[in-house]
Amino acid sequence: MTGSDASPADSPSFPSSSPSSFRLAYVPGVTPSKWVRVWNERLPDVPLTLLALTPAEAFGALREGAADAGLVRLPVDRDDLSAIPLYTETTVVVILKDHLLAAAEEVTVEDLAEELVLHPLDDTLDWERLPGLPANERPATTADAIELVAAGVGVLAVPQSLARLHHRKDLTYRTLTEVPQSRVALSWQAADEAPDLVEEFIGIVRGRTVNSTRGRRAEAQKGQKQPKDQKERKSGAKPGGRSGKPGAGARTAGKPAARKPGGAGGSGRGRTGGKPRKRS
Repeated sequence: MTGSDASPADSPSFPSSSPSSFRLAYVPGVTPSKWVRVWNERLPDVPLTLLALTPAEAFGALREGAADAGLVRLPVDRDDLSAIPLYTETTVVVILKDHLLAAAEEVTVEDLAEELVLHPLDDTLDWERLPGLPANERPATTADAIELVAAGVGVLAVPQSLARLHHRKDLTYRTLTEVPQSRVALSWQAADEAPDLVEEFIGIVRGRTVNSTRGRRAEAQKGQKQPKDQKERKSGAKPGGRSGKPGAGARTAGKPAARKPGGAGGSGRGRTGGKPRKRS
């Protein structure tokens, strides 16, 4: 799917690699739309294909070359992948709307001491110790854990974007403090130098302007002959070869010089202006 969100598939099929296209994988909860919009504005001739994948599928696609880059969650195995962190997400606890914790603005680990905290197998948070009471079994996915919360079986700690992704009318969430947070990163195959189109996307996610972005566009501009007026502006000269400095063959700006009283000789005998001289 190009330029818009794609739905995850059980057995994803990846588009073939092409030098004139860019394939971007992204994991659940991450929304690449703002960066895709900038890409389409800057490189309208290079289609961007979005691949909505699970975390395991996304890393596999990057390693196999089925995706050029991916918006994933840290940690990333740096042995064969490169990554730059983009932002850190707030961690929240998903609860029933009529849960006692719903009355609080924020929830602490201590508040969960007597709660059954679900821990899905695809959890994205790096826990040293899970808060609350452990469940007998771990749900297979975050979506499965959400269903259990809705059924009144425990609570769930997730990045805020996943709570929004799995929004239900009977559930709500509150910020959970003093717990691990998920960090989103841009990742690609490790190499001495990032590929040209990957460098273009790095520039976009880092907020570089069109002129400062490295990559294909910048390389294309190298060696191009600058217009004459651009060169003159850089050198400080005015268009047409005039330097704009007095004494350098250019007129000074402003009003013409005033003529001294008395004419060119400056003797003061010329007319002074006003009334004519009376004859004696």
